[in-house]
Amino acid sequence: MTFNVVQHSRKLNKLIELDIPFVTVTLLEIRGSAPQVTGAKALITSNGLEEGTVGGGKIEAAAINYAMQALASNRGTTCKLVTWNLQTDVGMTCGGEVKFFFEIHNKGEWPIAIFGAGHVAQVLIPMLVQLHCRVTCIDSRSDWLAKLAEHPKLHKICVKEPSSLVGDFPPNTFFVLISKGHATDLPVLAAILTTRNAPYIGVIGSAQKASVIKRELTQRGISTEKQESFFCPIGLPIGNNTPAEISFSAISQLIQRRDELGILDHKVKTF
Repeated sequence: MTFNVVQHSRKLNKLIELDIPFVTVTLLEIRGSAPQVTGAKALITSNGLEEGTVGGGKIEAAAINYAMQALASNRGTTCKLVTWNLQTDVGMTCGGEVKFFFEIHNKGEWPIAIFGAGHVAQVLIPMLVQLHCRVTCIDSRSDWLAKLAEHPKLHKICVKEPSSLVGDFPPNTFFVLISKGHATDLPVLAAILTTRNAPYIGVIGSAQKASVIKRELTQRGISTEKQESFFCPIGLPIGNNTPAEISFSAISQLIQRRDELGILDHKVKTF
């Protein structure tokens, strides 16, 4: 198969644009028989082969497996040079060796689930998708979800009972509860507190609303310790109560919590 530089570059740029962790594999050397030529490349994500080929068959299967394991165990940008014996390491009958160069690009994943597509979400989400994160917005109101501009990092879900989706998110998901009111936030919050150990839970509202929420959580049998694991009011204590400044406050708290936990591989910059 002829290596298509333009196609490879387009796919690579798309992965970078979408903040998808990936590995670029390059076949550097061949000794013996291999169904590719030196310089062959492939792009691999956690879902497997995305584009290109480094040989097909057992050689490529071994390279894909190695790349996926590297994504699971390495953070940041890492390079690895490996040499495999085709018989002992790859399981092929022919003799020889192959040398691969793996470039691992994995900042880490930062999933954010936002329950509610109202006025604050309409400001908050367009700002969030500019960051290295993936946003899912859930609401029972299709008209409000439709107001959110489409974006590759945004997934919109319209469902009658938003709390039913709490268990569908990865373990490191940050939860932001900004739905149309207390009655819709509470079931989602109770589901999170009873089924997960979320790294971040923020609930929009006042200190008075927080007191009411905690009283009702106690009535549901949720411990005081669990009740201390969410922020209400959401965000840092800055700004006013406009959707824009609530959004800035919430994003500041999300980033602060992300950095405390080391969710992403990055260096804090000093300006």
